Amino acid sequence: MSFLFSLLLLPAAAAAFEPRAADVYATSQASGVAVMSTGTLSFADFPQPTEGQPFVLVDPEKKFQTMLGIGAALTDASADVFATLPPAAQERVLRAFFDPKTGNGYTLARTSIHSCDFSSATYTYAADGDKTLSTFSIAHDRENRLPLLRRARAAAGGRLTVFASPWSPPAWMKSNGDMLHGGSLKPEDDQAWADYFVKFIRAYEKEGVPIWGVTVQNEPMARQPWESCVFSARQERDFLKNYLGPTLKKAGLGDRKILIWDHNRDLLYQYASVILSDPAAARYVWGVAYHWYEDWAGGQPLYDNVRRLAEAYPDKPPFFSEGCECPGGTDKALKLDDWSLGEQYGREMIRDFNNGTVAWTDWNLLLDERGGPNHVGNFCYAALHVDTKTHVLHWTDIYPYMGHFSRFIRPGARRVAVAPSRDALKSTAFLNPDGTLAVVVMNETGAPVAYRLLISGKAAKLTSAAHSIATVVVRP
Repeated sequence: MSFLFSLLLLPAAAAAFEPRAADVYATSQASGVAVMSTGTLSFADFPQPTEGQPFVLVDPEKKFQTMLGIGAALTDASADVFATLPPAAQERVLRAFFDPKTGNGYTLARTSIHSCDFSSATYTYAADGDKTLSTFSIAHDRENRLPLLRRARAAAGGRLTVFASPWSPPAWMKSNGDMLHGGSLKPEDDQAWADYFVKFIRAYEKEGVPIWGVTVQNEPMARQPWESCVFSARQERDFLKNYLGPTLKKAGLGDRKILIWDHNRDLLYQYASVILSDPAAARYVWGVAYHWYEDWAGGQPLYDNVRRLAEAYPDKPPFFSEGCECPGGTDKALKLDDWSLGEQYGREMIRDFNNGTVAWTDWNLLLDERGGPNHVGNFCYAALHVDTKTHVLHWTDIYPYMGHFSRFIRPGARRVAVAPSRDALKSTAFLNPDGTLAVVVMNETGAPVAYRLLISGKAAKLTSAAHSIATVVVRP
């Protein structure tokens, strides 16, 4: 074969991204919680910014992780509150969260394996001591949770990735004989607990809710006053490689994804490395789930641990599985108009994505006026709060801030390099499967910032309003 002929067989190089025009969508504290179209942009040649010119540089040729999805948890609490709404309000809520054309277009959903703190009571799917699981039944979930999951899938056009997490094994499987207050899985019940996962996945799929994957244990290093169970890294490793992984495979469920850790960023790398350094365990691991609560004591979020994981284990991506703000007990009133709620989401999402995260999951999809129901008084904020007496819907600014990512950064999008020249401007960017480039720019300061968006030697002029977030959808 001649050299020239062999060159002709090589795939053609992809054309460089050249911006042609862009649509701008913005939300600001001054404008409220709507995601509004604010006009179109054109680009002009701009080869070199000068010193002092604020800009956000995007390099579409430098590509990183692929987006799996963005969404929220459909807990018992969310399902019970949703069920109180009249039919017209239910349809409005479903469209607002899941419709890919008129709403936030969520494509990811988390749910629990039996009860969690955001259930109205503690319950399991099998009778005490039933090691064969002959009494296994998800009858409880058929009342509200499964109907909401099915309708959410339909509103999302069938494109909703659902993953499930256990907060605790049944009490009789645990060392403390209690689903609450920590404890650990008894070694003699390892197999029964692995079988429980199989029963759950099959039961949900029979109800029309396919389960994409599971996490091994929610918050495995926490002894909580609600459903919780402690697994050290070695315990989770051994349960995964000796029981859960082989059991799912034997049951014909080996294609279901398994996520480890599912706790905060502080121990993320240490815990995951113990499991991933064991080839027999690592073969069953798809990715590493994590939460954001490590900074509640007043420290800084440990985003670097996410980056270190992504760099060290590029085939086991970081996956944000839970985050929310919780004011505390019944004596702490919710401040539903606090603009800092959404800004925290925007800040966390930008930094998580820029450090390698492939998915991002808000906690409860919606809650009642108190931030519940919750059987231990652990009330929290959500994107939507419903007054269960009047059926008034109160959208917090979490909703539009989430939407600036989920509406415009779609599954299959590839993150690309972005570099703002001013600290006031926080940004991330993704190249979508349809060829559009979505650039998110956030300004948490109290002053507007005029800047240029630079892409491939061209620029467009924009202004980031005070306390705002915007998504620029660039067309090649």
